[in-house]
Amino acid sequence: MVPWSVAAKLDKPMTLFEGIKSVAGKNTTLLYAKGSNVFSDARMQQDATMFGREIIRDERTEDELINEAVAVALKADVIIAAVGETSEMSGESSSRTDIGIPNVQKRLLQKLTATGKPVILVLFAGRPMTLVWEQQNIPAILNVWFGGSEAAQAIADVLFGDVNPSGKLVSTFPRSVAQIPIYYNHLNTGRPASDKGFEKFRSNYMDEKNAPLFPFGFGLSYTTFEYGNIVLDTPQMSKGETIKATVTVKNTGLRAGAEVVQLYIRDLEASISRPVKELKGFQKIFLKSGESKTVTFEITEEQLKFYNSQLEYASEPGEFELMIGTNSNDVKTERFILK
Repeated sequence: MVPWSVAAKLDKPMTLFEGIKSVAGKNTTLLYAKGSNVFSDARMQQDATMFGREIIRDERTEDELINEAVAVALKADVIIAAVGETSEMSGESSSRTDIGIPNVQKRLLQKLTATGKPVILVLFAGRPMTLVWEQQNIPAILNVWFGGSEAAQAIADVLFGDVNPSGKLVSTFPRSVAQIPIYYNHLNTGRPASDKGFEKFRSNYMDEKNAPLFPFGFGLSYTTFEYGNIVLDTPQMSKGETIKATVTVKNTGLRAGAEVVQLYIRDLEASISRPVKELKGFQKIFLKSGESKTVTFEITEEQLKFYNSQLEYASEPGEFELMIGTNSNDVKTERFILK
């Protein structure tokens, strides 16, 4: 997600405030306050950019900036808090030991939520971040990564409901930096944990869940989707044959929307260790409110192949687990056999 922003003309695109103003229209009153600098430390803020650019620093104290933002927020019906990382805080020489929202910005968020007004967090970031407090305390989080020249109006379209978001995460968001590396297609452990709480002699943490905060493939929209059970046209296949897996997806919300239906497969009986699941396909479908669609995936032998200990790209007979769902964690499951 690192942007190539070296040649960007930063004075051309709209700011987020300008984008919101253009979408909101004349009947909406917009209020603004800076709220905080990127970092408390001026040197860290200076190091968060390069290529001769400067992040303009407000020399008021942290309390002055936050108090101004809270005073403005108290006059509003809804708070939109745009926080996160600068474009050069990801990439070469930009590692961080703490990948949460910088402390001064988080303190601002805490003060804004304390007003009791609804808060929408618009997160700018170039990496997965640790957002446990934010997920627990802020009702709406819109992760916008690093947008292009039309980002401001696109973000505003989503904020005002003119566009129903349907994006899915292509990386896993950890609960803690200590969980890293964390990814959906990891190998199984000798003593896998259930993630229902701490269990002695299991592969789990004493002080944190094993599960990520947001799994690979996760994403919400302004509507909801319900998945039926998987139906296989046959429970076994021979080499060179195929299996068709179908699932019915229903839009159970009040708005039309798009859903990315994801297919994962796990090899349960391989000669070498295989991942607990691998993404093998996906389909994006559009559903009106109350509408249902049947989605079909064709499973081929090619999708079951891997490089074995002899470096041969081949499939092996045995039992496989097939998973279909809205993200890598929330799936329906069936099994089939390759003969």
